[in-house]
Amino acid sequence: MSQLILLPPPHRRYVRILRAAAWNALFIISGLLLIALVGEMYLRLVNPFIEGNIPHRFVDGVGLIREPNAELRFADWHGENWNVSRTNSQGFLDREPISAERAAAGCHIAFIGDSFVEAMEDPIADKFHVRLEETAARELPHLDITTQAYGIYGTGQINQLPFYDEYARRLNPKLLVLVFYLNDFSNNSSALQSLILGVDPDRMPFMSAQRDAAGAPELRPPDPEYSRFLLPRLPSPWHQRIWVWNRLVGVSYFAKWLDMRKGWAVKIVDAVRDRISAPGGNESQVVAAWAAMIAERPCCTSLLEGWQPARWQTESQFTKEHPPPVFEEALEYTAFGIDEFKRRADRDGARLIILSATKDMGRQGDPPFDYLSAIAEPLGIPVISDYDYIVRQGYVAGDGLWRSNAHWNAVGHRWAAEAVLEWLKANQDVCE
Repeated sequence: MSQLILLPPPHRRYVRILRAAAWNALFIISGLLLIALVGEMYLRLVNPFIEGNIPHRFVDGVGLIREPNAELRFADWHGENWNVSRTNSQGFLDREPISAERAAAGCHIAFIGDSFVEAMEDPIADKFHVRLEETAARELPHLDITTQAYGIYGTGQINQLPFYDEYARRLNPKLLVLVFYLNDFSNNSSALQSLILGVDPDRMPFMSAQRDAAGAPELRPPDPEYSRFLLPRLPSPWHQRIWVWNRLVGVSYFAKWLDMRKGWAVKIVDAVRDRISAPGGNESQVVAAWAAMIAERPCCTSLLEGWQPARWQTESQFTKEHPPPVFEEALEYTAFGIDEFKRRADRDGARLIILSATKDMGRQGDPPFDYLSAIAEPLGIPVISDYDYIVRQGYVAGDGLWRSNAHWNAVGHRWAAEAVLEWLKANQDVCE
């Protein structure tokens, strides 16, 4: 019978080696399972939920905003930040709007912007416009300042025009503040925004702009059927095609924690794939394919000139003194969007200013800030540099940002409020 054993007799040492290896493997697997179990229990104790939830809806004439009176959960596993807020009856992450009578009784300020104004990461009580209202009540009580915020992630000034027309205008603000960040330049260009969102440039989910027969920019309303014309997706990368792992990431806190920290491995694999030109669906290839398709449209013929679309981070192009043609066009569209806001403010008797957000926008002498100033100054629009205020106060800019992204934390919101308050103290006539 011994001859039936699939081991080379009489070498019993092989049996001992295999038995030892089996026990070692069992110990290792048991140890890993124990680590996973302890990690799962710990992460469930310290983290309130595993996935975020951002309920949204499409409003005719406005575009994509949030569901009204809905719970919005923000989960940032990179920065270890979880936040739960509720939208108001209009679908914005702010307190319920005050009455028109209350707004008219004092000095009402409307803030319009993107993710810096929406600030999903932060409790509403920590946001800069709320801080401004509270601080002004102590330091400028005679002005009786009230504030309201209208912000949606990933929008530029052209996209935000309906936020004023449909919502902010109802309260007749005396001061209208546009909060401007570096990616707003790109968001105002349908060609660049289509790469960011993966949508058809002719079927945008927000208010956008196109050229008329004479070549001048004109507004185009949001398309309610935009979701039927999304840009085609390529096959998912290897790490997204593992069905079991994807299901596990959706239910296991420990698996989610690991998944958020696999970035270095993914970058290595994607770099190798790019190097050998193997087929795949990594982000660079997707964006390059989209850019090639979009560049064939009449709206976007300059999209591929002078830059590599695979490097989809478009913001860096606006740190150059001479950006490629499609980015020069984005500056033109940005000027068009800000001019539209200025016309509305003048029509309604409001003062318009711009708050330039964070170090990425810089201050006078930095290309992004100078581009914005060159647009605003001829229109008589003051531009407040949040970063300039931070430098003058001797603060460290990084202390005001979440470590995993460029958005304000509670400290950054406080500094932004202080910067606007400084301007208000010098321009109190805006409330007359």
